[in-house]
Amino acid sequence: IGIGRMIGFKFPENFNNPYISRNITEFWRRWHMTLGRWMKDYLYIPLGGSRVKTKRRLFFNLWVVFLISGLWHGAAWNFVLWGAFHGLFLVLDRMFLAKLTIWMKKWPSVILTYFITLVGWVLFRAEDFDQLGFYLKSMFSIKLVGPGFHPGTHFWVIMLLAIFFSFFAMREGIESWQEKYFGDLPSTRSAILRSSVSIILFVICLAFITSSDFNPFIYFRF
Repeated sequence: IGIGRMIGFKFPENFNNPYISRNITEFWRRWHMTLGRWMKDYLYIPLGGSRVKTKRRLFFNLWVVFLISGLWHGAAWNFVLWGAFHGLFLVLDRMFLAKLTIWMKKWPSVILTYFITLVGWVLFRAEDFDQLGFYLKSMFSIKLVGPGFHPGTHFWVIMLLAIFFSFFAMREGIESWQEKYFGDLPSTRSAILRSSVSIILFVICLAFITSSDFNPFIYFRF
């Protein structure tokens, strides 16, 4: 987005605090929003969208769209399962789950949705059924350590930062502040400060990447 703005293009925002979603429908309004819009315009609406005669057809449309979304990520069983998994919960949202999460208080509904998405990421990441079973068993055993895994200070720092940036927008007013801060043109003083902080973070990221193991670009897989 930043590089595009520098050369005259204004690209849409792609993620908007997805982990504060209260149900999977809201999650897909916040997660990978450009892909979601593409699926809606070129898959969901041509299939009939929500303007269909029966709910069964509506549910079918939702499920087909997310099965194809899974295949878009790669021709592998785990991506198809991941798409079917999210399609199932979108159907459940339409049936009763969205109403249930609205009835629940904010934090319980966010935690429930976050838990569902975490299970979905295991499907997305697992390379075979053995690995899938191992991940899920490890998650539900609620053990902080396992064979060959010994978390140190670096792990906990990254974990705390991830928790903070995943959920800090739950606080009232944070989202409106974000829209104002990143949407408005900054003053000269503010622009200099932002640029300085960005350069420092960029240098830290470069140092971290060059000192870590080889990690290929994720979209080379797709």
